[in-house]
Amino acid sequence: MASYSRTNNDRLIDSLVNELKKLSGLEKISKSDLIPIPTSGLAHEHIKLNGYKLLARVPKQSQLGLGALENLSYQEACFTRASASNHTPKLYETLAPTVDMPMGALIVEEIIGESLCLPQDVLPMCKALASIHSIPLPADIHKQPLKNPPNAITDTFKEVLDQSAFINKAQLEYDSECQIREELVKTGQLLAKNKKPVTSLIAFDSHPGNFLRTSTNKVILVDLEKARYGVPAFDLAHSTLYTSTTWDVDTFSILSHSNIAKFYEFWLENVPKNLSESVREWLVDLRRMMWLWSITWCVKWLAQTKEKKITNSLIIDPNYKNLMSHVEDRVSHYLKPEIIEKVRNDWRTKNDLTTLLNYNIT
Repeated sequence: MASYSRTNNDRLIDSLVNELKKLSGLEKISKSDLIPIPTSGLAHEHIKLNGYKLLARVPKQSQLGLGALENLSYQEACFTRASASNHTPKLYETLAPTVDMPMGALIVEEIIGESLCLPQDVLPMCKALASIHSIPLPADIHKQPLKNPPNAITDTFKEVLDQSAFINKAQLEYDSECQIREELVKTGQLLAKNKKPVTSLIAFDSHPGNFLRTSTNKVILVDLEKARYGVPAFDLAHSTLYTSTTWDVDTFSILSHSNIAKFYEFWLENVPKNLSESVREWLVDLRRMMWLWSITWCVKWLAQTKEKKITNSLIIDPNYKNLMSHVEDRVSHYLKPEIIEKVRNDWRTKNDLTTLLNYNIT
């Protein structure tokens, strides 16, 4: 994993200014107008264009494994497709890669807002997702370049399996590994079901830290780089799982099963009837799969960190060092056997969520 230095950041800012000056309305922008925002994410630098109500999203990597131009095209489509929801930032412009800005940048509407406060903001967050999920689907030919797998459940489980290949190298506690492997077997059985749910545009990275609440109490999803066409149950899970609500420091919260049930009930009442009826029976099972995706991501991160022997002493930028320490702390916590068991109670016990959805506990 690359180290970051002030010199690299200065060159990036200089390159960004030069490219911004070429855009209509930004000809007079200067370096002093660009204000880097401390990041809590792994994929982007965020730079405020002070006085212009715009934000530069500068990719550090593609979490989908795409090249620079392909990644820009993908993210551009994410913002464009989701804009019809009125719960995402508008796209202003896309900047091509340069030598000192090798992944390019997206210039988007700056959203002035605060981090969500859960559980109070659970339903406004759900409203934002329901608005995205309710966007009419285009014809298949017009869904490109976004991911649009023939079977969204199989495709997601393949990602889970790819990440689970790192279990041995992660050197987990015995009980943790046993629980994860048990869930892999149980969840894999879903692939045998003949009936498949309706799909929609989904965010796929809908943890609470990716939302902001404006002064009018409208909730905006600000991070869209992983959007795709898939089953909205994945978004509902990723917004309310313990591994999501306790990931970001600013939105840290432990939701009760009652909070989660109200979230799901609100969604069922605020999306098109054909979508709610089709997806309802999958909501708990795909919550299980989304947790598996998250926990195997942690497994992969831990294994790769051990393999590369990354230590904070190798990282120059203090913000990056703090970010890595935070990720390490969360990954370690989520992989504890007692935490895994706690999360599994979402679908292994009778509670408000399983009761609402008449889920057959096995």
